[in-house]
Amino acid sequence: MVIHKNKFFNLDVRICMVQCMTARNVESATMQKQEISLRVKMSYGAGAFGKDLVYGLVATFIMFYFTDIVGIAPLFLGGLFFVARLWDAINDPIMGMIVDNTRTRWGKFRPWILSGTLINSIVLLLLFYNPSFSSLVKYIYISIVYLLWGMTYTIMDIPYWSMIPALSSNQSEREKLAVIPRVFASLGFFTVASAGLIFVEKAGKTNIFGFLNHLSIQEKGFFLLSASISIIFIGTILITFFNVKEEAVSKNNTSLKDLFRVLFRNDQALVVMVTMIIFNSVTYITTGLGLYFFKYNMSNELLFSHFTIVAGISQVLAMVLFPVFTKRISRRKIFQLSVLLPILGYVLLFLSSLFGKQSISILLGCGVILFFGLGLSQVLSTVLLADSVDYGEWKLRQRNEGVIFSMQPFVVKFASATSALVIGAGLTIFKFKANEIQSEFTLNGIRMMMFLLPILGLVLSLYIYNKYYKIDKKFYNTIIDEIGKREESPVYDSL
Repeated sequence: MVIHKNKFFNLDVRICMVQCMTARNVESATMQKQEISLRVKMSYGAGAFGKDLVYGLVATFIMFYFTDIVGIAPLFLGGLFFVARLWDAINDPIMGMIVDNTRTRWGKFRPWILSGTLINSIVLLLLFYNPSFSSLVKYIYISIVYLLWGMTYTIMDIPYWSMIPALSSNQSEREKLAVIPRVFASLGFFTVASAGLIFVEKAGKTNIFGFLNHLSIQEKGFFLLSASISIIFIGTILITFFNVKEEAVSKNNTSLKDLFRVLFRNDQALVVMVTMIIFNSVTYITTGLGLYFFKYNMSNELLFSHFTIVAGISQVLAMVLFPVFTKRISRRKIFQLSVLLPILGYVLLFLSSLFGKQSISILLGCGVILFFGLGLSQVLSTVLLADSVDYGEWKLRQRNEGVIFSMQPFVVKFASATSALVIGAGLTIFKFKANEIQSEFTLNGIRMMMFLLPILGLVLSLYIYNKYYKIDKKFYNTIIDEIGKREESPVYDSL
């Protein structure tokens, strides 16, 4: 009789397990098929617009602001930015772990997105305020504030991008979703890059804010620009907070041991991270040196605004067309295209500058080619990183969106710091002197850094991707199928 009881008991357990697994499968299938509403997509994109207004302001103008307005040495800034990114290498993954372990009524992503936004907006104002300190105190001030800016941006940015895998597990739907925030982010970035100097010039001459009249025109203009962007930033993130909710939430907790395991054993995420570092470094070297190039090589810094407008339109167009490309060619070919187009643009830019044919039409045309390719890479990298979350779950049997997507803000900030270090060291080596007529040696150095260095980086990224990235459509479907089988059968999962 005892034997019969055990048989019936085991039968009940198996029935219960089947029912539970069926419920999970239904939920998984729903996530696979569910389409994300246009309202959610647009609300998610709104947050990207606001946060990249902030990032565009810092990435494009902080080096110029500190060297030409505050009077900080370029080499010191390059070192500061690089040290800040080394610190990010530690705190970004930890923030990802914190996000993965968060459980609140608002989910695990949104509380951090909102709190990080509020704090970062305050720090942004401090970053673009030039206090009347002595030289030593001023160096200490900008070092502390810049480090705080990076840390508070991390609090917001990591959970923002980590939401993508939690909104849909359908590969096609992810491709469509990834386009939206990338387009909005580019709009934000290039809006401030193209219109920033114009705003600074206009706002700096106003007398509305009397308490700022002790500042110079550019000091006042940059402070008001940062204040305006902070307000927009908070408003757009509130749209995201109230309208975007994750549907798939992983139940596992992530320990510090798991964090390192996830980071270093997910080889596909590492490949994506390395290629993203190179692509972002290329972009920031171009935009970071662009202002110097147009001011000193072209003798017209306002041309930088025209260049960034055309570049921004081209990049956004590439992002909008990304789903069209994915329907016709493989992701591998899209990656190759995203490398070859910028290389062509850089070669044409370099040749035109080398032979003295620096006409506006040639410069803008090269910018279109260059940034169309970079636009494709921006969307593709987000999609590839989302796929590496599933790959990590398949390989390591643990799902960690927060940890994996902590790589994305780290990559962006590390690339920004690397480019700043290159620019700072390069300007020092080529004997750059702020607000003076530059020697031919200096002008040639600016050309070389802006055009030749990015070409070498792009060639390296293509080699790494072709050799080491292996998640194609067939392999991805296998990954999803095997994850599903593990949910269906504990026996299968233990094999």
